[in-house]
Amino acid sequence: MLKNRLFAVLPIIMIMLSGCTDKNDSSFYSKDVFAMDTFMTIKAYGENAQTAADLAEKEIMRLDSLLSVNAPESDISRINNSSNGAVVSADTIKIMQKAAEISEKTEGALDITVYPILSEWGFTTGKYSVPSKERISELLKNVDYKNVRIDEEKSTVYVPENTYTELGSAAKGYTGDRVRDILKENGVKSGIINLGGNVCAIGRKPDGSKWIVGIKDPDDTEKVICTVKAEDESVITSGNYERFFIGEDGHIYGHIIDTRTGYPVDDNGLLSVTIIGADGTMCDALSTALFAMGKERALDFCRHESGFEAVFVGSDRKLYITSGISRDVEPSENIDTEVIER
Repeated sequence: MLKNRLFAVLPIIMIMLSGCTDKNDSSFYSKDVFAMDTFMTIKAYGENAQTAADLAEKEIMRLDSLLSVNAPESDISRINNSSNGAVVSADTIKIMQKAAEISEKTEGALDITVYPILSEWGFTTGKYSVPSKERISELLKNVDYKNVRIDEEKSTVYVPENTYTELGSAAKGYTGDRVRDILKENGVKSGIINLGGNVCAIGRKPDGSKWIVGIKDPDDTEKVICTVKAEDESVITSGNYERFFIGEDGHIYGHIIDTRTGYPVDDNGLLSVTIIGADGTMCDALSTALFAMGKERALDFCRHESGFEAVFVGSDRKLYITSGISRDVEPSENIDTEVIER
């Protein structure tokens, strides 16, 4: 499943920066980056903030070249075009292993081999159209995350003929993790990373308070439906309301695919899913998977799994919040909430 990897889109979460150090302070440095076909911002506080941000930018560009599905020499292209498997970087192995783990836990709701179906709908090219049922059925024959064979010892990945991978559902989450690590290694103790809507917080704001991340209202993206306080964790949201097209039949088709049917997720009780946790790769992949699962399956999943927190925006405009983060979520006026007990 592909999120904001292929197009520059508006972020579906916002960062509230009030209470930060004066931006004229020499300890503050901000850098804007365009990579992975989206706009990114790094804001860092510390004596080595500029050096750290410059190193982080180099890492973003390195990962972009490794993980791009369109670059001929990328790991992903070599995997997709090799008949015997391709030797790839440790980064690609790690992301694919995490994706495989989430795919297994969610019974295939996340599947990194769904790329040909995304292309058929036009979400990778912008040439949108509704495929025939016969074409979708044909493409679904090669969609199965279990077809991806990862050999960590040999650093190789193999997919069979007519199976194609794409890591858009986890790449930015992993990139955020790497940027965070580089900033911390270079002395940054306070910062915020926004990778096209995927947010990673480092420590707290310079004034000692937690970072405030706003989750957009799916029905009015100029507003937030709630805010989340974050510290040393990623906040990553998935939803179909930022990237979609309207078919000739007047129906709205979103970019997150139900891997069981080959059709975009539709009317499943959810408007957005936000995952909060220390592992950005997991948060990225899980936000997509849980959105695809639908409200009832996703809420049940959260009741039985740990290692992350979640905020669901239901189609009833109600917030469903896991108990571990309920005190850090502030709903907007007239928004009801329900706590998911664990």
